[in-house]
Amino acid sequence: MAAAQQRSLGDRERFVAFAFAAADLLVEVGADGRITFAAGAFRARLNRTPESLIGRDAADVLAPEDRGPFQTALALLPPHGRLGPTAFRLADPGRTVFSVSGLQLASADAGQRLCLAFAPMPAPPELRASDSQVLLREATQQLRAGGPVKLGLVEVKGVAGTEAEQRIDQLLGQPVGGAIAARLAPGRYGVVPDEGGALPDLCDVAKQLESLLGPEKDRVAIVATPIDLATAGLTPAQAARALRHGLAAFARFGADGLRDAGFADGLGGVVARVTSRAAALRRTVAERRFRLDFQPIVDLETRQLHHHEALMRLEHGVLEPGEGPQDFIALAETIGLTEDLDLAVASMAIAAANAVPEGQHLAFNISGLSTQSRSFRTRLLALLDRDPRGARRVMVELTESAEIEDEDAAAATLRALRARGVPVCIDDFGAGAAAFRYLKSFPTDYVKVDGTFVQAALTSERDRSFVAAMVDLSLAVGAKVVAERIETEEEAEVMRSLGVHYGQGWLFGRPGPL
Repeated sequence: MAAAQQRSLGDRERFVAFAFAAADLLVEVGADGRITFAAGAFRARLNRTPESLIGRDAADVLAPEDRGPFQTALALLPPHGRLGPTAFRLADPGRTVFSVSGLQLASADAGQRLCLAFAPMPAPPELRASDSQVLLREATQQLRAGGPVKLGLVEVKGVAGTEAEQRIDQLLGQPVGGAIAARLAPGRYGVVPDEGGALPDLCDVAKQLESLLGPEKDRVAIVATPIDLATAGLTPAQAARALRHGLAAFARFGADGLRDAGFADGLGGVVARVTSRAAALRRTVAERRFRLDFQPIVDLETRQLHHHEALMRLEHGVLEPGEGPQDFIALAETIGLTEDLDLAVASMAIAAANAVPEGQHLAFNISGLSTQSRSFRTRLLALLDRDPRGARRVMVELTESAEIEDEDAAAATLRALRARGVPVCIDDFGAGAAAFRYLKSFPTDYVKVDGTFVQAALTSERDRSFVAAMVDLSLAVGAKVVAERIETEEEAEVMRSLGVHYGQGWLFGRPGPL
């Protein structure tokens, strides 16, 4: 058996720990989540040598769509001491399902180690479609690595609400020709190759989809568009922001939105198109051509109001037809206006908080991009210091519109906020794998479970288990849990039974004035 190591526990101690499972793959992980020892059939399974994995993130051996749940399991392992057999998919072309088990060990010379054993399972569990965050993260990582990236976008028109749509969702929720596929919106999908791989022939993909249409075939149109993500003349940050904006445009408006966003000319075309609107966007922020509406968040046990979230609503005429607040946020990010927008929202929320009774709070969102900026930190703290009454009544939700690269800088911003008594919440927890790392790295008072898990938990045992794991993990770091997009009593009861403390959604009230 091939093996590689960086620094080790004693071999005898390690293999005694690994003996609890008959494993094809053995991995030892340090406290930072990186591999310090690897042994087993990595060449056969992943076409990788064990030596090449030393120093890599342990999640890299798994399919991108399973890295988030794996981060949860890994984070839960230290306090529990043991990870029971849990199903995850490898990062091989077939997404082979393995049972992963783990034990925590410690030694005087090597410190804490997590010993993980991967054993094949005879049958795969139900697969869940990758989301847009998985697709975006994979493409962004490849862009930053400097390699050529091809992206496939597929729009299927005329299948909304039909059985054919469900069959298509199932097909594109699984690996396609060694690539990652994701549902970006109903009838709209993205495909990106694994690192070093090739984009599948979209004509073949379209033919596979046609074979699923059945009687609906004659009234359905399939548009498959390959996109070359050339980054010439763009910084990695500009390329990542342009990609995020382009995907959002496609998700909302399909192929027409893709063209209008400038994607026909690559990422540079997206940047040029957004730049042409930059002056109007800057005026919107400077002139505060938006208002804040407030949605209640309640205690799921008592149904008493706990706090409100401030949500931005733009004046008529600011956006183009069909665009919404999230499109405006994406545009602001693409042209580097995020800090100014976040500060404008913060200023309005702090002022509004003066009307809130003592003991209640208004939450406002700040982007992970902004938290990394020392200038933003200084200006935000100045806003709070100028209005102590309002500052005592606000809390901050950290959004993951863009993955945080300088975690030390972001942590400094969040610590400074908490030092002034401003609670911190991680928004959309579970939607992106990075959120689990943030929970470990950042001081956190609340965690908000992404709404997709709320709805899926009604019918999926896997998603219920995932929410329960998120609750356990949050409690382990002293954070309480909020679930968003609760629209029915059944959803509220499921979340309450899983240990979620607070709920937000139309069941408890729609956004509006205070």
